[in-house]
Parts: sequence; C-alpha cells; structure tokens
Amino acid sequence: MRILVTGGAGFLGSHLTDVLLDRGDEVVVLDDMSTGNPANLDPSRPGLTIVHADVRAPLLLDGPFDAVAHLASPASPPDYLRRPVFTLTTGALGTQQVLEFAERKHARVVLASTSEVYGDPEVHPQTENYWGNVNSVGPRAVYDEAKRYAEALTTAFGDSRGVDTGIVRIFNTYGPRLRPEDGRVVSNFIAQALEGRPLTIYGDGNQTRSLCYVDDLVRGLIAMIDARGERGPINLGNPVEMSVRAIADLVLQLTGSPSDLEWRPLPVDDPVRRRPDITRAAERLGWQPSTAVVTGIERTITWHRDHHPTAPVQPSAVPLAS
Repeated sequence: MRILVTGGAGFLGSHLTDVLLDRGDEVVVLDDMSTGNPANLDPSRPGLTIVHADVRAPLLLDGPFDAVAHLASPASPPDYLRRPVFTLTTGALGTQQVLEFAERKHARVVLASTSEVYGDPEVHPQTENYWGNVNSVGPRAVYDEAKRYAEALTTAFGDSRGVDTGIVRIFNTYGPRLRPEDGRVVSNFIAQALEGRPLTIYGDGNQTRSLCYVDDLVRGLIAMIDARGERGPINLGNPVEMSVRAIADLVLQLTGSPSDLEWRPLPVDDPVRRRPDITRAAERLGWQPSTAVVTGIERTITWHRDHHPTAPVQPSAVPLAS
C-alpha cells in the first residue's frame, strides 16, 4: 500500500513507519518537526518519502494513497502545555485537512486518539462506551479536548461523507525513541535514574498506569489500518495495571541506580487510575500486547544508555522474572 503517516518523525510515528516499510509498503511521512526528530527516520530507506510540512495546511501530495495514519499532535505534557493553541488547532484544523485529503484520495484514515479522552475516569477499567470525565477548562484540556474534537470530526466524515474512518484510543506507550525530557512516566524515571537524580513522583504514587510497549502498540495500529470498514473506537493498551511507585521501583532495580524518590503535589486533573478494557481490540482486530513490562523497560533503558552515554549508572545484576 501507499500510506501517509502524519507525525511520522515522532516516537510512535517513526516506529510505525519502520514496520510499514519492513512489510513492503510505500510510506510518505508528513511532519513539521516541532516535536518529531528527523534522526528517528532513515531517509535513504527505499519506499520512504519525508515531507516537512504543517498538517494544518492543505495537504498537496500527488499520487494515489490507500491509507492515512493520523498521528500528528504534540503528545507529551511539556509539549502541549507549552503550545496550547497549537495543540488545539492541530487537533481541529489538522484533522480536518487529513480527513479532506483522505476523502479526495478515497483512502482509509485511522485517527490516533488517546486514553486522555476518558479524563480522570470514574469507570474502571475504561471501555470504549465510556464518555469520560474531562475538565474542559483545565490545563490538560488543550490535549484532551483536541482529541475529543478530532474523534467527533472523524466520526462526522464517516457518517456524512462516507470516508472510511477508524479511531484508536492509545493508552500509555513507551519504548526506544522517547525523549528524556518527554515528560511521561517511563522516560522521566529512566532519564532521572541513569543520571543519578531523584525520581519525581507526583501525589502519593498510588495512581496507576498501564504500560504498553511500542512494538505491541504498532501491531495494533497496523491491524486497524488494514481493517477496512472498522470504525471503532478501539482501545489499544496493556491491561496490566501498575502504580507509579511500582514503576519507579522497577526502573531503579533494572538500572541499579542509587537515586532517591522525590515527592511532589499531584498536577491538576492528573488521572488517578488508567487501565484499558481491550476486549474490542481482541475480538475485532485479533490484537493483544505480548511484551512483558520488565522486558520492555529493559529494552528502553538500553536505548537510553546507547543514545545518552553520559549516564553513569551500571546495570543491575539482580535478575527479575518477566
């Protein structure tokens, strides 16, 4: 297939691009590089074209396209809190440009939405039928509401214009290529541990996250791209729930870091519990994650060591069950 990946130089987009190329697809990556990293892509790979452009502008790309994976959006808290209007307009105007492009090309479009549409959930685990608990005027609203609007717009194009649309809601994903300053729990803890700094825990550390390794998540995305006519929304994530304190302890053990823990107040509207119900993904896509959290974090630590060699901490000799 010929596939457009918006945000294809980012953490998730670059992994998706690599796997699509590996299976023989032709990929056009569109990215403004505001949060993406050109080093995540190899421009010499056969079948890859990289277009430096803003997704909010009209998409003037020649030739046929079979599918669009729409991942373009700031996704880490520091990025979207620093550029709130940009984040909102990327979700709104950018998604509209993508949907109009897909309509012109008669292409399937899959929107990468987020578990943040559930807000600080009052239903646990979160199913796709849950409408969420989102503060529309809180600091996180710039990301949460951008994605909620993008879902509504995607649904409208499917309903009223016959565009082949699909929506996936992505839960906490981690792995190689997450920036040390990304602001998400795994990358935060690994970077701090490897540098010997205190690991920052917000609140009491009992809030939970469900961590999905990037390779598993990409398999789910590709399954959704290939599932023509499947509209979703479909949760993609790991239903194994861990407290933030447990994640910190695991990172300390795997890195062998002597770092202490540093406690800070819980940010406004930070979700207390996060766990996907992936029944729909299993039934409709035949998908479920397979990478143990220990294995995924070990791989992520190795990547951080290789790409940030100033880290002084040596690997732990303590074996852990996977």
